[in-house]
Amino acid sequence: MVAQKMTLIPRRQAMRLLTGVAASSLFPLRSFATPDKVASRISEITNGKKVSDIDIYLDMPEIAENGNQVKIVFEIDSPMNEDEYVKTVFVFADGNPEPDVAKFNFTPAMGACGATTRMRLSKTQNVIVLAEMNNGVFARADTKVKVTIGGCGG
Repeated sequence: MVAQKMTLIPRRQAMRLLTGVAASSLFPLRSFATPDKVASRISEITNGKKVSDIDIYLDMPEIAENGNQVKIVFEIDSPMNEDEYVKTVFVFADGNPEPDVAKFNFTPAMGACGATTRMRLSKTQNVIVLAEMNNGVFARADTKVKVTIGGCGG
């Protein structure tokens, strides 16, 4: 091992460094998604198209005791044939650090459109499911989940 000589830094420079570290820990730079960010993300995906009334079965708890693992189940009634099928399903949360939670891709060969997963929710917030059909039509379902213990830093 090669011995290296330590270089001393002036006391004022050390105080500036310590003050900077302390200030950065007091004021985190984390920002959370807002309903406006989710709305703009949905508008970006849909290109401003109207969201139609297609039934989406969305099953989530009204109250999640722990935001670290919140179960989400969705099913969309679709024939899932070559002429009509669900192409993509997006899941958004308007209170997490990032609005995008999940994206699911489907094909007619799957025979049904549905999925179950778990996600982290940082606080009480709205969860939105947006489905894109193969013909360019969009459908949406949302629910509010109350979180008692935060999962993403809450």
